[in-house]
Amino acid sequence: MKSRSESLIRLKKFQVDEKRRQVVQIEMMIADFERMATELDQQIEIEHTKTGISDVAHFAYSTFAKAALQRRDNLLASANDMKSKLESAQDALAEALEDLKKVELLDQREHQREKDEQNKIEQSEYDEIARLRFRSGQ
Repeated sequence: MKSRSESLIRLKKFQVDEKRRQVVQIEMMIADFERMATELDQQIEIEHTKTGISDVAHFAYSTFAKAALQRRDNLLASANDMKSKLESAQDALAEALEDLKKVELLDQREHQREKDEQNKIEQSEYDEIARLRFRSGQ
């Protein structure tokens, strides 16, 4: 029984670690997307300063700035999409942690039950020894 519960605990810990890695990976992706979008914003501002045109509807608006705006918008949309995936991954992590706690509690109870049974046996043996000594002392 011990090896099975220990194996189950190891499996649950592995699952928790995997869910944590997924959460961290998604968080890093979101941060990268947002960082790249910020960099594009800076490049767009530089382009606006260079050309003197910041109106997107202007006929002479920079094609580089238009493309950068589109890339920035795509990155921000991807970051928002990843935020919903992050929420799902965090929920899965919380569920995996709950499962691990349940298995650990069951294992702890089983160990306590075994310990209590062993203590009961030992106490019974001590009682028997005491009875024998008491009888032999009479």
